[in-house]
Amino acid sequence: MEILVASTVAILTAGGVYLLLRLRTFPVILGLGLLSYAVNVFLFASGRLAIDMSPILSKYGDGAYSDPLPQALVLTAIVISFGMTAVLVMIGLGAFLEADSDKINVDPDNKDDVTEPRA
Repeated sequence: MEILVASTVAILTAGGVYLLLRLRTFPVILGLGLLSYAVNVFLFASGRLAIDMSPILSKYGDGAYSDPLPQALVLTAIVISFGMTAVLVMIGLGAFLEADSDKINVDPDNKDDVTEPRA
């Protein structure tokens, strides 16, 4: 179980970093989303990966329980990342409408990088 979660976090992180290095706005936003998912899975896994365990206290008093704090942190992080993704989409949309291009590194002196304005 731990290897599956660790490999999922690694794949999400690698995909997020790859998309962050693109020169377009939309893949960068998707990369930030993947990185936030990787952090959420990592936080969730830090609360103990166990099956059929009570969330706080056991009925039998054996002391085995999973920690509810990482679950609360992940729920908060999901809400915050959704709000930040919406803000980034609006900023990217505003930049696209202003520059008629969604490239991140646009050189105004180089006419090959800038697309023609729409009619």
